[in-house]
Amino acid sequence: QVQLVESGGGLVQAGGSLSLSCTTSGIVFGLNVMGWYRQAPGKQRELVADISSGGSTNYANSVKGRFTISRDNAKNTVYLRMNSLKPEDTAVYYCNAREPFVLPDSGSWGQGTQVTVSS
Repeated sequence: QVQLVESGGGLVQAGGSLSLSCTTSGIVFGLNVMGWYRQAPGKQRELVADISSGGSTNYANSVKGRFTISRDNAKNTVYLRMNSLKPEDTAVYYCNAREPFVLPDSGSWGQGTQVTVSS
């Protein structure tokens, strides 16, 4: 049974930092592309960042230079370090695991964790 469990969300003031974690089970973690997505109220889910099995990263333009994605294959965990947070970063953040060349919606999703940035 595949499980992705996010943690680390919360309420923070603008300019602050938060770190998210996503611990997985039931997948071959080292072979999966791991991604963080977010969905704000009334908006579509969007990619925040993803990281390949080899460590190559990809970021949304809106978070470049502020967010860092990383992974620990020994712990089956992917992280998202968020610095210089802005109110527009407020959203539910979801972890995604997918095999290479597969669309995210064909992968597995966590339950989401709320991030709220106050101005």
